Amino acid sequence: MRTPDLHIRLRHTVDDSYPIFFVRSTAQILSDIRGRFGRRRVFLLTDSNVARHHARNFYASLRKHVQKCHLITIPAGERSKSRGMKERIENDLIKHGVSRDSLLIAMGGGMIGDIGGFTAATVLRGIEYIQIPTSLMAQVDSSIGGKVAVDHPKGKNLIGAYYQPKAVYISVRMLRTLSEEEYVNGLAEVIKYGAILDKNLFRILERRRGEILDRNIATLTVIVRRCCQLKKSVVETDEKERGLRRLLNFGHTIGHAIEQCSGYRLRHGEAIAIGMVKEAQISQRLGLIRQNDYDRLRSLLAAYNLPLSVPHQMKIPELLTIIQTDKKISMGKVHYTLLRAIGEGIPGIQVQTRRVAGVLRK
Repeated sequence: MRTPDLHIRLRHTVDDSYPIFFVRSTAQILSDIRGRFGRRRVFLLTDSNVARHHARNFYASLRKHVQKCHLITIPAGERSKSRGMKERIENDLIKHGVSRDSLLIAMGGGMIGDIGGFTAATVLRGIEYIQIPTSLMAQVDSSIGGKVAVDHPKGKNLIGAYYQPKAVYISVRMLRTLSEEEYVNGLAEVIKYGAILDKNLFRILERRRGEILDRNIATLTVIVRRCCQLKKSVVETDEKERGLRRLLNFGHTIGHAIEQCSGYRLRHGEAIAIGMVKEAQISQRLGLIRQNDYDRLRSLLAAYNLPLSVPHQMKIPELLTIIQTDKKISMGKVHYTLLRAIGEGIPGIQVQTRRVAGVLRK
């Protein structure tokens, strides 16, 4: 190997730590923003659904707490998580005077958090942003950990970065405004955490189904806090997904392919639920988990009205082709997170394509 003529040494130590606040009202969020960021130009990014339920009122109050602010609303839905929409947001930010000391607030579900965080990471080479997740899926998973991205026609989240927020504010009470479908959609990620990391959480989901479906605030607070604790421990150990963090991909390798193949008509959680069933089925066929564990996972997903099988209209060769473009491919090989038991996942397992095809068809 050739000796370099010059060597640039850049050994940075960066502290990207940030707090997560559990709040009872948006008034607490506004007070904190005023104390931390009140003298900056603030941009509030949201979608058309969240604008109606939360963001418009929040923005009206925000204008009283900061010197300058601007509201950006984009259409709701996964189709907005695109390079074209990111460009539209960037144009709006630049038009309204974004600067390096500006703050972007991403208020919404996973789509808003992802595209908002990625925009913050790249505009002016990076501005600070905070997350106010309003969906169950965003509160327990996507708002924490700094994964930000947009989708590409070839796959979900193929273009993105790791860019941590400056703070995350979680109000479990916001979950009351979710549609039933969107609420259940988020429960898929909660079940994932129990399946791969916490058998006690899995038991709570089995035994307190009625309270959870009724959106009991006390029970939801316990569940959301526990998921955040689990995500925190994983991200602190492996921020850039080189090892332990790959556990969080359980159900996602197959699930992302199903979601994309549906043209994003299937919600993320619905697709991931099917992916978990199929990846657990692979685990069972490889002798990694007992039949009883597979049955418990399948029964729990069914109990929360989540789908269990690949839609009949989807073509297996197309799904397999999409899986081969998964962003987690390494050295040309697709890696799966499988199960050893309820509460114990195993990341980074290579599985033969014929075995994957076999469970997709069943």
